[in-house]
Amino acid sequence: QRRLTFELAPIAPFCLEFTAWGLRRRPENQVDRWDGNTYRRVICIHGRPAEVRVSERGSREAPRLEVNVMGERVHAGAEAEVRALLTPLLGLEVDLKPFYRMTSREPKLRELAEKYRGLKPGRLPTVFETLANAFACQQFTIAAGLQLLNRLVRRGSVGIKTQEGMVLGFPEPSDLLHVSPRTFRCLGFSGQKTKAFRELSRKLVAEPLAFDALINRKNEDAINFLLELRGVGRWTAEYVLLRALGRLDVFPGDDVGAPNRLAKW
Repeated sequence: QRRLTFELAPIAPFCLEFTAWGLRRRPENQVDRWDGNTYRRVICIHGRPAEVRVSERGSREAPRLEVNVMGERVHAGAEAEVRALLTPLLGLEVDLKPFYRMTSREPKLRELAEKYRGLKPGRLPTVFETLANAFACQQFTIAAGLQLLNRLVRRGSVGIKTQEGMVLGFPEPSDLLHVSPRTFRCLGFSGQKTKAFRELSRKLVAEPLAFDALINRKNEDAINFLLELRGVGRWTAEYVLLRALGRLDVFPGDDVGAPNRLAKW
């Protein structure tokens, strides 16, 4: 295996641990991994799997990240591709200074903001992965939804052997097309969710760039486009805008858990 090493400088403040847990959400997550010091994820470079490892070398107010990439087709030219993936994934260019100014005027919010200072709003790499997360977690707890996703991940083709053993990345749409409806149901998905996964995968295999146009669409136009997909309601569409497209002015309106917890706090 080849190895590539370079550094990243996020906009301060930045905390890799908090940001990694924002992506992981729960310890059950086998795609976004955190061992206490290093964030790890398997990605594809030129169609071949590679493992990205990110470690913190600076401080929260002067952040510096060391990135190590390992895989068969890793070369110097891959740095730009990995940078382009990690920048939105870890929210490296999100400037939260206006947010911190706002929370400074609200005592309860200020307490939370100071406790988790440096947590950046990360983005999942693709609309496909974000929709899959939404489908799995709809009407389930996050922990249960992540367990369902882990079962799907083990059916995928994105994996690489490391010194710690085989590690897996998120499946490709073509991988899920090879999972039969019966197997989907055996993994724990309902008939409706099985149809949603298979239709989404079929669409992206036929049109790999189907979601690229969402980047330039206004929020409501993007939501209406997503609502045409099987299994997508308002919550899921807004979740995609927030978690895949990085629209920080959008929050899933039907999400009752977060507002209730915030109100309780």
